[in-house]
Amino acid sequence: MFKVENLRFTYPKNSTETIQGISFEIAKGEIFGFLGPSGAGKSTTQKILIKLLDKYQGLISYNGKNIAELDHSFFEEIGVSFEMPIHFSKMTAMENINFFLKLYKKNADVEQLMKRVGLWEDRDKMVGEYSKGMKIRLNFVRAMLNSPEMLFLDEPTNGLDPSNAMVLKDMIREFKKGGGTVFLTSHIMTDVDQLCDRVAFVVEGKIIEIDSPRNLKIKYGKRTMKLEYKENGKTVTEEFSMEDIGRNEKFISLLQTKEIETLHSGETTLEDIFIHVTGVGLNHEE
Repeated sequence: MFKVENLRFTYPKNSTETIQGISFEIAKGEIFGFLGPSGAGKSTTQKILIKLLDKYQGLISYNGKNIAELDHSFFEEIGVSFEMPIHFSKMTAMENINFFLKLYKKNADVEQLMKRVGLWEDRDKMVGEYSKGMKIRLNFVRAMLNSPEMLFLDEPTNGLDPSNAMVLKDMIREFKKGGGTVFLTSHIMTDVDQLCDRVAFVVEGKIIEIDSPRNLKIKYGKRTMKLEYKENGKTVTEEFSMEDIGRNEKFISLLQTKEIETLHSGETTLEDIFIHVTGVGLNHEE
């Protein structure tokens, strides 16, 4: 869907490059995560991909065509949900939606979308009266108004309770299942792990890792198996190397003779990988 080759970008008043020669591809039907600390170049890259910024170096192709040569029809095919919800606060939700619908030739089923995110009953309420979570959900609806082929989602579930976050994640999965492609930025690593086929970690304008969450967890995890079991009323923890674990007599004996409470491999989490790869804690993201 997208191919980015040696992308470089410098803001007019800056002396150093914000994007320093990054290259990556996003396959059709893929959810591609773009992760990194604040100031790493995530938002800048997204703005370039959606043609809000130009005067970059390198080549970006969308469906095999140079995006610099694409006209306004490009915007008919993409949907964008920015991190900060921006709406007309003195208009109702439906007035907002109807305004944006007129910008597109192709329109989605608004009632279905609004019901799905739980806003249909509040469609005639002023957006200024909406909670932050309601505004975020309305933001997502707006990104879907033109039945896009490609979605750009910046922190789509940030500020949502777990129930509403799950609704949005289900909708993102369904969008992918229907052939859609997603470019996702988020600091909520559980969302990234649940949704993304591949992720790229970007630090100071450079991509330093790119792979599937599973492969990254194997690469940065420990080849161990941790076992917790009950003994004399207490929980005991044992850790074993994965090498030849099937022939490890103590491991097998514990499985056969003890009341096992937990058993899991030593794979790491995306949070740990984020901190290891970027050198920055996730709290710096907000």
